[in-house]
Amino acid sequence: MFEQITLLFTLIASFLIAVILSPIIIPFLRRLKFGQSIRDEGPKSHQKKSGTPTMGGVMILLSILLTTVIIISKFLTFTTEIWLLLFVTLGYGLLGFLDDFIKVVMKRNLGLTSKQKLVGQLVIAIIFYLGLRMLDFSTEIAIPATNLSIDFGWLYFPLIIVMLVGASNAVNLTDGLDGLLAGTGAIAFGAFAILAWNAEMFDVAIFCGAVVGAVLGFLVFNAHPAKVFMGDTGSLALGGAIAAVAILTKLEILLVIIGGVFVIETLSVIIQVISFKTRGKRVFKMSPLHHHYELSGWSEWRVVVTFWLVGMLFAVLGIYLEVWI
Repeated sequence: MFEQITLLFTLIASFLIAVILSPIIIPFLRRLKFGQSIRDEGPKSHQKKSGTPTMGGVMILLSILLTTVIIISKFLTFTTEIWLLLFVTLGYGLLGFLDDFIKVVMKRNLGLTSKQKLVGQLVIAIIFYLGLRMLDFSTEIAIPATNLSIDFGWLYFPLIIVMLVGASNAVNLTDGLDGLLAGTGAIAFGAFAILAWNAEMFDVAIFCGAVVGAVLGFLVFNAHPAKVFMGDTGSLALGGAIAAVAILTKLEILLVIIGGVFVIETLSVIIQVISFKTRGKRVFKMSPLHHHYELSGWSEWRVVVTFWLVGMLFAVLGIYLEVWI
């Protein structure tokens, strides 16, 4: 019972910190002219969002950091797992911050080059893996809904790299509509908070609860019409964090299920690129998938809510496979 109350308190505290920080940080970003540049090839309806403050992921990161450190200091003890989670989250957040800074301050719309971003992602992932080696971390992966597991041995290293880099990019792709990533992110991290608590990994559960509270607090200002965007500062950090959580809780495969929306968004981009390069035809009106529905006549809010509901179904399925089967 104690842990349940602490987890709820963590969520509320993180939410309030994000809500309190937002009216301070958003005008600051606006004064610095940290406005989002809208790419010409995107949906035309998005052009009106040009100038909306971005890099709002800073308030998400601050809320996660402050809440996690305070709650862990008060009720638990710092573990290597918590330090690794904070390292990955802040590391990918810093990488995203550099990307956003180049876009909005240096006026280079594409930000970091793909190679620069990939190198940064790889370095963080490798350091994370070295941290796991210090823990003598198991290389076995459990198969959901069974008592079976597979020992990946040395192949576990490339798997970790793929998970961290892949998840950070997948979550980044999902950040394209007002409130879309904040809502789906809160749902996914909420599922992992429940699973971590069920596995008595209370420190990881606290971290997940802090993330849920932070993104929900951010959502207050990011819901349509958005007053601020999280930018790559937030999306890369959330992507790296959710992969790290899945790894530390030994729920690597469930990440694909609980993060089903992120997987679908990524697949839509891959399918679109392959189809266009091989057949010269597009499968979707635009990718990632959320833009396809926009161009099909759906309102932005309808697309977002639908994706939230799909994310909820994936989260429930993930919890069911781990807890009740």
